[in-house]
Amino acid sequence: MRNFKITIQYDGTDYHGWQIQPNGRTIQGELTRAVSLLEHRPVTIYGAGRTDAGVHAEGQTANFFLDRDVDCRVFRDAINANLDRDIRIVRVETASEDFNARNSATGKVYRYRIWTGDVVSPFARRYVSHHRGRLDVDSMRKGAAHLIGTHDFTAFTVLDSDVKDNTRSLSTLQIEETANEISIIAIADGFLRYMVRTIAGTLIDVGRGKRTCASVSTALESRERANAGPTAPACGLTLVRVDY
Repeated sequence: MRNFKITIQYDGTDYHGWQIQPNGRTIQGELTRAVSLLEHRPVTIYGAGRTDAGVHAEGQTANFFLDRDVDCRVFRDAINANLDRDIRIVRVETASEDFNARNSATGKVYRYRIWTGDVVSPFARRYVSHHRGRLDVDSMRKGAAHLIGTHDFTAFTVLDSDVKDNTRSLSTLQIEETANEISIIAIADGFLRYMVRTIAGTLIDVGRGKRTCASVSTALESRERANAGPTAPACGLTLVRVDY
């Protein structure tokens, strides 16, 4: 058996997230169909993580095992020929036998995009969350500083999560601003479900003056989901890359 690692880009707008579901198209489901079709047998695709419905990826990774060796570039093109154009394999490469896209990962990078202009560009509309009007970026940065480090992020995930340990190490939470857009860059050893979107929603509230910078720390320490801000829309979130 040969182990192969793939790097995937996708526009998640029209998909029900990464993970295969009984009803609804998913990224994992489409990849499984395409690779299995080429191999004439079921092939299991192991992803680095689950992105939710509507979330995009510039550098999602996955791996799978084949009974044969393949030319990686030719196989990449063959997979893409069997996928819709909103999913693309950008790289296929051989991996060690013990490589696992999820368990071998050491960190992930996400970007959340907020459009603040009056009119959303048609070239950005699928990839940004629209919050019309100025946000106080300095206050957002001060609020974000409370989250950097190793913490229990229970307040920033779903209440019914089956994860046993909600502690994560957030090394970077950077906020960048251009004329019509604010981007939140989050880098951590791992993320909980809805964690980045809840952080974004909380910091947007800070930027709007609906909550104080100190309230971010209070929410974190409370470990109560009700004390953090709303979950920001999925369309603004992109998985930038997975580190190994």
